[in-house]
Amino acid sequence: MTRKQKRLGLIGLAGIVLGAAVGLVLYGLSSSVTYFQSPTDIVAQQIEAGQRIRLGGLVEDDSLDKSGGSVIKFRVTDQAEAIPVSYKGILPDLFREGQGIIAEGYMDGNGVFIADTVLAKHDESYMPKEVYETLKEDGHWMEEEQAAAAEQSSNVN
Repeated sequence: MTRKQKRLGLIGLAGIVLGAAVGLVLYGLSSSVTYFQSPTDIVAQQIEAGQRIRLGGLVEDDSLDKSGGSVIKFRVTDQAEAIPVSYKGILPDLFREGQGIIAEGYMDGNGVFIADTVLAKHDESYMPKEVYETLKEDGHWMEEEQAAAAEQSSNVN
């Protein structure tokens, strides 16, 4: 065997080992990744009662009901379907009607999603007030972005 053949064999073996390592990592991660499902997906799949899932969508306008004591009820929609949600706990600060959320929990036998965790999403243009003010003072802020960030900052506070 020549040096060239040995080198090619070693490179091929390294490629096989690297490919196997990547395959094992992807296989290991596939069982721990949880994607959220939209209300349309849940209605189409007819999720079994008790099966843990993540529900993602928008909080439907005029659906928030806090009159049940410590239980908060609302509906999550994707503009095609809506799922009623029941949650016992403290809602995130960014939670409001029309806002995107992800709720973790399970479906009960009556078609109500029982959430044990609610995460509110914000848009990518969100910026903390302190960062916005620092950029403004340093002159690194564009005028049209400045107006949008000022409105966003005032909505947060």
